[in-house]
Amino acid sequence: MLTNIIYFTVFLILAFVLSIAVKAITRGVEAKQIIKEEKNSIKDTENGNKSLEVIDQIKELKDLHNEGIINDDEFKKAKEKILK
Repeated sequence: MLTNIIYFTVFLILAFVLSIAVKAITRGVEAKQIIKEEKNSIKDTENGNKSLEVIDQIKELKDLHNEGIINDDEFKKAKEKILK
């Protein structure tokens, strides 16, 4: 009878330890996914900002070209330099 009580107690302790381990592993996996999503979000934002900068620079060049400050060749060369 005492042996059965000891086995049952050991089983409960083992089950408790396993449940804690599963929770810890789950938290780790979730944290890793969140970090990965944040990194992707930051990359997307940086790429979007770079695209907006390029668009703004080309618009400024177009304004200079329309005002006659730069000629066609200068506009083409500057635009190619921005796009590279």
